[in-house]
Amino acid sequence: MSTPKQALVTGASRGIGAAVARRLVAEGMVVHGAARGAEALEALARDLGPAFRPCPVDVTDPQAVLDRLNGAEIDVLVNNAGSIASVRPLHEQTPEETRATVALNLTAPLLLIQALLPGMIARGRGHVINLTSTAARATFAGTTTYAAAKAGLEQACRVLRYDLAGTGVRITDLAPGRVETAFYLESFGGDQAQLTEGMYRHERPLHPEDIAAAIWSLLSLPSHATVAEMVLSPTDQAPGGHVYRRPPGS
Repeated sequence: MSTPKQALVTGASRGIGAAVARRLVAEGMVVHGAARGAEALEALARDLGPAFRPCPVDVTDPQAVLDRLNGAEIDVLVNNAGSIASVRPLHEQTPEETRATVALNLTAPLLLIQALLPGMIARGRGHVINLTSTAARATFAGTTTYAAAKAGLEQACRVLRYDLAGTGVRITDLAPGRVETAFYLESFGGDQAQLTEGMYRHERPLHPEDIAAAIWSLLSLPSHATVAEMVLSPTDQAPGGHVYRRPPGS
């Protein structure tokens, strides 16, 4: 297997994206890290050196991402950027929250795949890794739009595998369970202490480095082998559940 040389990692300024960037640089790759947090990207660049190239852009603008890449031949695309604006039933959310969730979690990764695939196919190599979620397959209350977007990306992976068969380009749907990051911070009103207490202190969640290790294991396979779908879950987590309620007055 020829080692991939250059990667684009979205959402690279913190959490899973930063851990993935760190691991890929450690393995000898050049990593273009895209995110809106310019200061965090610059700090990561100072830490990782010239092999990490900050791309301070909004990933929902794929042309801006391509402009920052400046023609770089991307061998690996890690669609990691994502967010959940709130954990509330759909009828309690705003239309703006719904549109923003779909734009970042579904539309943006599809457009980046669309933009980078022609180069990968022409070179006869490449790997697209989409971070979806166990929320795409299981029921988590209050996540209608996020779950729908991730399920859409998951199905896109399945269709793309047909479209890409024989091209030398691999695609993987990587669905993590609970990971200890700031991902839910916005939905907790920015209260880090409440987030930690509510979701992580009493659990054994995954850590960003676990996701980075899984991604490197995918990239390290020989070119004729692909892990098409991977669910990476905390040992103690069984996603989803059931709720039984009686309507008022029944």
